[in-house]
Amino acid sequence: MQPLLRSWKRKFAPSTPKSAKPVVSAAAVSLDERDLPSVPGVSLGPDGTRFAVHSRHATAIDLCLYNPQDATRETARVRMQRSENDLWHVTVQNAGPGTLYAYRAHGPWVPEHTMRFNPHKLLLDPYARAIHGTPDAAENMRIIPDPQHPPGSIDNGTTALKSVVIDESFDWSGDTAPQVPWRDSVICEMHVKGFTQTHPDVSANLRGTYAGLAHPAVTGYLRDLGITSVQLLPVHQHLDDSFLLDKKLTNYWGYNTIGFFAPHNTYAASRDPQEQVREFKTMVKALHAAGIEVILDVVYNHTAEGDERGPMLMFRGLDDYGYYRHYYGASGASYINVTGCGNSVDSASVCGLRLIMDSLRYWVTEMHVDGFRFDLAVTVARNETHSFHSQSQFLSAVSQDPVLSRVKLIAEAWDISRMDSYQVGQFPKPWRELNGKYRDTVRSWWRADSGSTAEFSKRLCGSQDIYAWNQRSPQTSINFLTSHDGFTLLDLVSYEHKHNEANGEGNRDGDDSNHSTNCGVEGPATDLKVIETRAKLRRGMIATMMCSLGVPFLTAGDERGRTQQGNNNAYCHDNALTWLDWSSCDVDMLDFTRRMTAFRRSHPILRRSTYFDGNPNHATGLPDVSWLEGDGTLLCHEEWHNPNRRHFGALLGADEDSTKPLLLLFNNGLEPHAFVLPGTQSTRWQLTFDTSLNPSFPSGKAAQFTGTQTYALQDRSIVCLTLIAGCCDEIEPTVC
Repeated sequence: MQPLLRSWKRKFAPSTPKSAKPVVSAAAVSLDERDLPSVPGVSLGPDGTRFAVHSRHATAIDLCLYNPQDATRETARVRMQRSENDLWHVTVQNAGPGTLYAYRAHGPWVPEHTMRFNPHKLLLDPYARAIHGTPDAAENMRIIPDPQHPPGSIDNGTTALKSVVIDESFDWSGDTAPQVPWRDSVICEMHVKGFTQTHPDVSANLRGTYAGLAHPAVTGYLRDLGITSVQLLPVHQHLDDSFLLDKKLTNYWGYNTIGFFAPHNTYAASRDPQEQVREFKTMVKALHAAGIEVILDVVYNHTAEGDERGPMLMFRGLDDYGYYRHYYGASGASYINVTGCGNSVDSASVCGLRLIMDSLRYWVTEMHVDGFRFDLAVTVARNETHSFHSQSQFLSAVSQDPVLSRVKLIAEAWDISRMDSYQVGQFPKPWRELNGKYRDTVRSWWRADSGSTAEFSKRLCGSQDIYAWNQRSPQTSINFLTSHDGFTLLDLVSYEHKHNEANGEGNRDGDDSNHSTNCGVEGPATDLKVIETRAKLRRGMIATMMCSLGVPFLTAGDERGRTQQGNNNAYCHDNALTWLDWSSCDVDMLDFTRRMTAFRRSHPILRRSTYFDGNPNHATGLPDVSWLEGDGTLLCHEEWHNPNRRHFGALLGADEDSTKPLLLLFNNGLEPHAFVLPGTQSTRWQLTFDTSLNPSFPSGKAAQFTGTQTYALQDRSIVCLTLIAGCCDEIEPTVC
């Protein structure tokens, strides 16, 4: 490779830019070959600050230092030394915390062979703990003029983003991670900025920040709602796309990473990078003190550098060949794009896998987070041939890692490859998965789609058909109805079609298959019957999720009636459309959601770690589950698959921790049904909740019913009754 590199360098290498400042003096630099770095990044030591960066194919790398008070002014530049493990390193005195720095990489410009070195472009440290500057995809970051030819000579040193040297010390005394078992977890997905941007109890200077999320009023609200774990949309430093900025929009969701170790700087109340890192840690500590875990939504599948027309920020200029996946055609190398974002990080390469693993461990050990949700996890789980494999380099590395194998790991089990993109049910232990089939099935059933009842019951029971084959428990399934990506819960029952015109893409973006209904009116309604139908459907879906085996996953604001006005792809709106409006609240829905999380906590059978098998329970003598027709008989196989079936019952015989059987009645039809309750005259059932009522939970003495009595199961509703008297052998239903 080296002779070829030399020939490329002679022919294609860009001219070396002249330094505006002299190279660091020899007295200020220590190059000790006896103490070579083993990992990339910056480390503070008694002899100075050591900088190390990976590049296998660069011919030279310069470290550039900048004035913290004037980021446009380069104060020094030094040529780094290369070690045998492809780490370039140098130790500099008087470059302590707060120092701004970046790299310039020299080498060949041969894009068709994945070589894109250009010393005119300042490069971020992929291991930077903080990043200085406005992440706005400025034109000066771009490859100019033609990505397939030698780059121009425009130097972007004065305006480019810079990395920051950080002192990572922090007082973690008293911090204890809640360590909530999966069976007890209730996850709430939220945006750091959007959740508190309008919160009345958070001071104006802290709204929309890490500090705002740490406010007692916020943590108290979450705890009262029954949330055990917050899942934060991406907090890694990300870039705002230029095409969005041109339309006066931003990359609000943040799935456009440029800093895998750096908290996004605009989410911090402080403008000091050192304080930004401390502010993030303080937020984690405050959430832990409230008994709430912190899960990060992480994007390791691609970066903000995009395809060959995108900006040169870090990986592309340091080692395009090593960090990205490529395929080779007649015209040379091109980026493999299974993410829809222009590139795919090569998690099977040595440098790509090491960076991802080092980043994950850093957020656990140094930032004390409790887990991760992996965006497009199938991309990260692809092997060296670019195929998904449950024993890929990344999945194997995580499974044996003593730190990462012990935290919460959630996979978004798909990407956009046409061949093997959808892998729900295929991730190995200890992974959990966002269950897209749960979302689609539950939505379809409540919309009363024909023939959806049998599959609905499978999702209710933990999706045994998806996970049991791999010896995975019901808690492998992360049961979600909505997420940031799609309709809110209110919009799901208010819009038949997406309304994304505000995104500036002619309503072509966003998913067209939402399994939604507008209940007869598209958008906001004034008809009281439509309004109440929508409320019943929302209560029914929340109750379904809380009564399903698996892990409930709420989207922040659904409990309050948040709307995005029918926009199901609001990724580019940092405004009132996406912020949680604390001045408006569906109080009844909030109360219902709070009561449903409490109901789930109080009934271990809904949080069981094994699937229902129909065998008798030792405590009650009843099968753990019996399916009821509604006329006093068991539901038979052929009746499950009747496309017109609209109602059924589930008699849960409780388990070792709970000896009171529960009776759940379901009806997604447009008409009420008189449901015959199991048991005899001496059997007594007490109403726990009925989602057709408002309030759904009895406020006074709950109604009671005897066996053989009929319950008026209303349309589009779930009812729960609890056995309070009578022998269990009295309530066994008649065989079908």
